[in-house]
Amino acid sequence: MRALFLPLLLGAAAPALAVTPVPRVMASPAFKAAVADLDRDHDRIVDEIVTLTEIPSPPFKEAKRAEAYAGMLRAAGLVDVDIDAEGNATGLWRGTGAAGRPLIVIAAHLDTVFPEGTEVKVRREGTRLSAPGIGDDTRSLAVLLAYVRAMKAAGVKTDRDILFVGNVGEEGPGDLRGVRYLFTKSKYKDRIAAFISMDGTDGARIVNGGTGSKRYRVAFKGPGGHSYGAFGIVNPMTAMAQAVVDLYKVEVPAKPKTTYSASVTGGGTSVNSIPHDVFMEFDMRSESADELARLEQRFLGIVDNAVKGENAARSTKPGVIKAELKLIGDRPAGQTPATSELVQVARAAVAANGLQPELQTSSTDANMAMSLGVPGITIGSGGSGGRAHALDEWIDVEKGASLKGMLPGLAMLLAMADLR
Repeated sequence: MRALFLPLLLGAAAPALAVTPVPRVMASPAFKAAVADLDRDHDRIVDEIVTLTEIPSPPFKEAKRAEAYAGMLRAAGLVDVDIDAEGNATGLWRGTGAAGRPLIVIAAHLDTVFPEGTEVKVRREGTRLSAPGIGDDTRSLAVLLAYVRAMKAAGVKTDRDILFVGNVGEEGPGDLRGVRYLFTKSKYKDRIAAFISMDGTDGARIVNGGTGSKRYRVAFKGPGGHSYGAFGIVNPMTAMAQAVVDLYKVEVPAKPKTTYSASVTGGGTSVNSIPHDVFMEFDMRSESADELARLEQRFLGIVDNAVKGENAARSTKPGVIKAELKLIGDRPAGQTPATSELVQVARAAVAANGLQPELQTSSTDANMAMSLGVPGITIGSGGSGGRAHALDEWIDVEKGASLKGMLPGLAMLLAMADLR
């Protein structure tokens, strides 16, 4: 008997969806044939990792990689392949059910953290491949392509459609813009019953908690002047420094984990000038939407009080200090309960493939699904890797471990799409 999965589509109750139990998926001839195809296809998977890694994809400049990936999705056999208005490359696996019903999404992100001009040539040492972005998240993109080809070769049939996505905007300043568009504006926005993000390599990792974040760029502005001749007037640097000091006096809970950071700063004219303009960027995070909201309000009050304090402490004859705040990051917090059908399927798939499932909390594309009440998780693509976000980032593509790590994702995908 198939399990029943009760998702919420953007917060609204949806019809029950049947889920094929993982043991039945893995015992099926179709799954076994797909695994055999992944084994035969491994060299091609590695070649596609290299090809995609060597297409630069800095934040907000993912178009070239998206175009290449869309072509690969089409060649793999998907239909309705498209690059949407936000830049996401999408392709549809058609199930046997009626068109337009709720579907499953599996996605990997196209963007890397590295700026334009970064050298992205892949270096090989045996089975170890090194290059910026190769594990976060280029390997996952190649694994999704391999899934499609293996499913095609094995004659897999699923009741539900599966949308394969190479999305933009996961890293830093991208602020989840790719999946935000997918869930709120795309032609699939009202059909997403479950969302699986593939990010990183650890095949045992199941991210079912979404760490939310608020990020601000605060510009402190004042009249400025000569450091000697205008001594005694208000100084925006002082207000900024006070804001940092006061922020770091704030006590936040260890559970749910909540953090803050004063991260980037700049401004000023010269060593012998009172600055007229300085800035700082702040990062605040929490596993709890409520705690994050409380911290944000505390932070806003601290900035306001720092400005008022400086204006009261020194002369404002030539002008006052002002703070201009710009929200530069807003990732919603959320959670897919450990008891949910999606997490239970994921745990079963990981365990059945000889790995120990680990539930974690992080900040990934799945945050968007969680925040909207749609079951969402993030999983790894398999193998091993390290030094993410560093120039010497690496993955190991030794075939045994690489293949083993790919199988949980395929098993859970076919279970959620209701293998026939």
